[in-house]
Amino acid sequence: MNAGKSTAMLQVAHNYEEQGQAVRLYTAAIDTRHGVGQVTSRLGPQRQVDVFDSWTDFLADIPKVACVLIDESQFLSTAQVQQLHQLAQMHGVPVICYGLRTDFRGEPFPGSAYLLALADDIEELKNICSCGKKATMNIRVDENGKRLKDGEQISIGGNERYRQACGRCFYAD
Repeated sequence: MNAGKSTAMLQVAHNYEEQGQAVRLYTAAIDTRHGVGQVTSRLGPQRQVDVFDSWTDFLADIPKVACVLIDESQFLSTAQVQQLHQLAQMHGVPVICYGLRTDFRGEPFPGSAYLLALADDIEELKNICSCGKKATMNIRVDENGKRLKDGEQISIGGNERYRQACGRCFYAD
């Protein structure tokens, strides 16, 4: 949360396009906070992109692009992660995914677990806990800011619903 994933993805797309290369961007259909298919950075940049849902088959129509970029990749299914891995390995299309490793309980998202297992390279975008240490976890809060420890794995929200935390604050809270 709040590490600049969407900003980084939009920057990578810009860099490819500045060199005259086509890219294909996706975000999760489930995330409609800024509109369907809208990738929006907290810093301001935004862009309309394609959406993926549980029915999306990334191998059905192999894109003729220089790179595929995925935002909110924690919502990919394990089969979709395998498809993206095949797209990169068998068709030579670089795939760059941006997302969270774990949910508010510290449990991995299935898509994230497979991404971590199959990735050729992993780069962590860093964020800071309120105590000043590196944030690696996410905490879900209610409308009064009180921590929630139970609930559905997926609940879309931003700063009003989540805050980032280091491991110590995650377990102490």
